[in-house]
Amino acid sequence: MGIELTSEQLDSFETYRAELLDWNQRMNLTAITEPAEIEIRHFLDSLTVLYAIAEWQQDHAHLDIIDVGSGAGFPGLPLGLVLPNTSVTLLEATRKKVDFLTHLVSTLPVTNVQVVLGRAEDVGHMVAHRQRYDLAVARAVAPLRVLAEYCLPFVRVGGVFVALKKGDLCHELQSAARAMHTLGGADVRLCHIPLPQLPGERYLACSTKRLPTPALYPRRAGMPSKHPL
Repeated sequence: MGIELTSEQLDSFETYRAELLDWNQRMNLTAITEPAEIEIRHFLDSLTVLYAIAEWQQDHAHLDIIDVGSGAGFPGLPLGLVLPNTSVTLLEATRKKVDFLTHLVSTLPVTNVQVVLGRAEDVGHMVAHRQRYDLAVARAVAPLRVLAEYCLPFVRVGGVFVALKKGDLCHELQSAARAMHTLGGADVRLCHIPLPQLPGERYLACSTKRLPTPALYPRRAGMPSKHPL
């Protein structure tokens, strides 16, 4: 990808991997336990988000990023490690995972990452988070039309929502069109990931925020997944 990591960044990724494997023995954080596979299918996969924002990022000295449904920190924390001129919020609804993320952030030499416990449907209405981020990202959380309701309320007008996806997305894109427009997003554009190391056809589904999200959205907890737009 053309990214040259410093020795401190490499050490941080080593620590990240070690802590992930250690905590995974006590709680379910990942099914991927081979060290090399963690590097590829978690760290490298997370950093592919940079393909979607490379040109856009050049015009912004600082980026505010929120990772919605962060889980074990992917893709938000790897992005925070390689982009020092960012502020990253890891949003996660499961207390045990938040405990892991909080421990990890306190262990790593990062000052640009915060962890927030809560559901996207609730936090998306909070003044401190609503429509204030340049970039909202999500990985392996839900179908695109559901993700749109989780993520677009966090994005400021002119910002970008990016979902990491793989496989045939034709039906998913068609079914998400109404949700994108309802929530203030533009038509989805796909960015293909040109990395043979990652298995399967991988894409970044991106939507630029063109209008403010109506105050109704996101709907109450559980509604976006049970009754998608």
